[in-house]
Amino acid sequence: MTFANALYDGLFADVEMAALWDADAQTAHLLAFEAAFSRAMGQAGRFDATLAAQAADHIAAFSPDRDDLSAGSARDGLPVPALIRQLKAGAGDAARAIHAGATSQDVLDTALALTLQSTSDLVDARLATLVQALSDLSDRHGENPLMARTRMQAALPVTAADRIRIWRAPLVDHRARLTLARAQTERLSLAGPTGSTDFGGVAAQMAKALGLTTAPQPWHTDRSGVVGYASLLALITGSLGKMGQDAALMAQQGIAEITLAGGGASSAMAHKQNPILAELLVTLARFNAGQAGLMQQAMVHEQERSGTAWALEWMVLPLMAQATGRALVAANDLVATITAMGDPHKSV
Repeated sequence: MTFANALYDGLFADVEMAALWDADAQTAHLLAFEAAFSRAMGQAGRFDATLAAQAADHIAAFSPDRDDLSAGSARDGLPVPALIRQLKAGAGDAARAIHAGATSQDVLDTALALTLQSTSDLVDARLATLVQALSDLSDRHGENPLMARTRMQAALPVTAADRIRIWRAPLVDHRARLTLARAQTERLSLAGPTGSTDFGGVAAQMAKALGLTTAPQPWHTDRSGVVGYASLLALITGSLGKMGQDAALMAQQGIAEITLAGGGASSAMAHKQNPILAELLVTLARFNAGQAGLMQQAMVHEQERSGTAWALEWMVLPLMAQATGRALVAANDLVATITAMGDPHKSV
């Protein structure tokens, strides 16, 4: 899923983040679940051990028919039934050791957990880079004076370091929040059709094999971890949007409290140098703020399973992750373009 058409990829696209959410990555996660499930069930004695090992090997080497999976989603509301049919069709007797007892939500939610794990790795790495870049920026320009502005009116003199500190501090907090969010999202889902199946030690073995943890209770309808993660993405982009808004205002002609290398050209006014990266941070912050409200709707599940609320996550969360990834790249690029901040010839 992408934001718009290819004309805007240069502005909005984050190829690295999008790859974590694309069909190839998701299919690999679905297969990883099924292989780990067959193997763990065999080792626990719930499937014939020989057939389970054969099934796991078959799944690990399997290349699904992607068009059939897409058609299956249209027919069944999700791709897992079509995937299981494909897997069993070529598995022979080992088909009896594929998926039996699991449910589609176990598969898809575990795939989501694996996706969020990779997403968190990328987000945290980019946050760390940005935090350091802002520290370096403060080292270079922090002593220069700026005019503090409250309600967009001149207030009292401060330093560039004071403003950079306001940009940097929330990002440090967001890294701590991300650590907490990982504990609530990087969890295996294995609870069966009604969320009440006891798989005993199978879950612990699968979680270890997949690099996840086990959940204290089923989360088929408890979407607080996933929705909380989306809210964190909105917090991150919101903080970056504040930095972008400040930079755009500081770059205004007549104020010129910041100097940005490069900038966007105007088709009509050759003298203009538009602060595109700063503006993009504001746009992405507002986008994610709206999407976070939609994700809250995914909290409301009916009884033990929902199709409507659950499917909403598939539409919204990938876009929020991509917006966050792009915002972090843009923020790092913006900081790299700052050649001057404040007035080095004045003192506070």
